[in-house]
Amino acid sequence: MGVVIASIAKEIEKNERPIEPPCVLIAGGETTVTIQGKHGEGGRNQELALAAALKIRGSEKITIASLGTDGSDGPNDIAGALVDGYTLGSAERAGIDVAECLRLHDSSKVFRNLHQAIYTGNTGTNLMDLIITCVS
Repeated sequence: MGVVIASIAKEIEKNERPIEPPCVLIAGGETTVTIQGKHGEGGRNQELALAAALKIRGSEKITIASLGTDGSDGPNDIAGALVDGYTLGSAERAGIDVAECLRLHDSSKVFRNLHQAIYTGNTGTNLMDLIITCVS
């Protein structure tokens, strides 16, 4: 889903369709992650954001946030993550292999190290996950 949302954002950025920038896209629901074998720590929102970051690399106009409205995304205190076109470059400079972290379901490592994790604490509600995409 991260790739789909990032692809829509890139279409808006490059071709000004299906809507013109500047704009904000809002999506809700809950994605699933299938984990097999060895894995690290993360959650569906962090994985969505990490997959999106791979697609929007180099963009100066796209920012994507994905988070759980209950304040929890996986077995940790992270609610979600925020990515932009600079996320992958920052990870590379920090010595983090984003593709490998995604493969190993270890997205929390990326966002904790880059300070791009979203922390809200327990919100007392569990409505849905929220994905907000800004294209300037």
